[in-house]
Amino acid sequence: MQTVNIHNAKANLSRLVDQAAKGEPFIIAKAGKPLVKVVPIDQPASAQARRIGFMAGQFSVPDDFDRMGDGEVEQLFGANA
Repeated sequence: MQTVNIHNAKANLSRLVDQAAKGEPFIIAKAGKPLVKVVPIDQPASAQARRIGFMAGQFSVPDDFDRMGDGEVEQLFGANA
């Protein structure tokens, strides 16, 4: 991925945006430190961003999950907790 300094990005913004729109994202840096990443809006989300169901079938939740630790809670806070 191309990294351009902020001054160069200002001078060549149209060209850089056209490239990003065609699927070539770039990073704008200031004093060598990356600040922003420019990507096309319609670019599909990365596989890492997908979170729902990513561990499906890898563990199970016990039926008494909502009652686990009841004894300890009663000890700490009384029966009305």
